Amino acid sequence: MISRRSLFKGLAAALLAAPAGAALVTAADAQWGPPPFAGPPGPPPPPRREARPPRRRGYQWVPGHWTWAGRRGWAWVPGHWEEIRRGFTYVGPRWVLRRGQWVFEPGRWVRTR
Repeated sequence: MISRRSLFKGLAAALLAAPAGAALVTAADAQWGPPPFAGPPGPPPPPRREARPPRRRGYQWVPGHWTWAGRRGWAWVPGHWEEIRRGFTYVGPRWVLRRGQWVFEPGRWVRTR
C-alpha cells in the first residue's frame, strides 16, 4: 500500500513538472507545426458557364464559384438553388483581396430593412 507521504510527494512532483512539460510542447509545436495558411497565389480563374436547371418556385439560383483546394489548386463548386428567406437578400460568395492575400467570403443571407 502507498503511504500518504509518498502519494503527496508524487502529486507535488507531477504538479511542478506539468507547466514545464506544457512549455516544451508549446515550443515544439511552434517550431514543428504545420506551415501557416497559404491562400491562393492569385485571383481565381474567370467563372465557368453553367447550364441553369429549370426555375424552382420559392428558390433563388446561386451561381457556382471557385474554391482554393491547396496543393490541388482551384476547384469549381457548382451552382445550386437556395431557398428564399423573406426579409433577407442573398449575397453570393466572392473572393476579395485583403492585405495582399486573397480571402474567400462565403455566400450569406443579409437582412433587408
